[in-house]
Amino acid sequence: MRIAAISDIHGNLDALDAVLADIARRGVDVTVNLGDIVSGHLQPRATAARLMALGLPTIRGNHERQLLGDPARMGVSDAYARAQLLPEQLAWIDALPATLRLRPDVLLVHGTPGSDLVYFLDTVTPQGSRAATPDEVATRAGDTDAALILCGHTHMPRQVRLADGRLIVNPGSVGLQAYDDDHGYPHLMQNGTPHARYAIAEQDAHGGWTAQWHAVEYDWETAARLALANGRPDWVRPLRTGFVGAA
Repeated sequence: MRIAAISDIHGNLDALDAVLADIARRGVDVTVNLGDIVSGHLQPRATAARLMALGLPTIRGNHERQLLGDPARMGVSDAYARAQLLPEQLAWIDALPATLRLRPDVLLVHGTPGSDLVYFLDTVTPQGSRAATPDEVATRAGDTDAALILCGHTHMPRQVRLADGRLIVNPGSVGLQAYDDDHGYPHLMQNGTPHARYAIAEQDAHGGWTAQWHAVEYDWETAARLALANGRPDWVRPLRTGFVGAA
C-alpha cells in the first residue's frame, strides 16, 4: 500500500499541479488531501475545481472551518477565498469531514485527532517553535489506534514513530513554505526552500509503515507575482524562498 499525502495547498494551483504530476510519475494507490486547501490570495476557485474533479479522500483544515464562519472574525486569506469560491465549491467544503479513516489502520487529521489548530509534531514556546518531543507527540496522539496518522497544519515535513510503533507523518505544505503566526506565542514556520512538498507513506509486507518526503520544483516566481498582484506582499518572500520576511 502506497499513500501520497498532500496538505496545505492554500490555493497554489501551480504547486498542486506539479505535485500531482510527480505523484503520478512515482505511482501510488491513493492520494489524500489533509486540508487548508484554498485560503490565500492565489487561485482558490481554480484549486477547488481541480480537486473536486479528482475526488480525492479529503478532510477540512482550520481554514476551511474559518472561511465558512462569521465574516466579521475572518482573516484576510479566508475572506479572499470565500469571495472567490462558487456556491457549489462552498458546499463541497462544508461537506468535508474533520478527520477520516482511510482504512482501519490509517487516520487522516489536520492538526491532531482532537483539534485542527494544535500542532502535532511541533511545539510552540515563548522562544518560538521547535520539533515536538516523542512524549509530546504521544500525548497528542492519545489512544488513537491507527498505525499511521497523517497530519498537516504546520507546513513542516516531519515524522515521529512512537514507542508503540504508531507513525505520525506531516508531509509539509504543497503551496506555502513559510509563515508567521501568533497562536500560543509568536513564531515562524520556515522550510528554507520554495519547493512544493508532499510525502508517500508505504506499508511493507509485515504491515509496518514508513514515509518518504518529496520536494518538487514549480514556477514559484509566478506564484509570488500573483500574490503581490492580489494584495499579499507578505507572501512574496515565503513563496520565493521558503523564509518569512519582506519581499
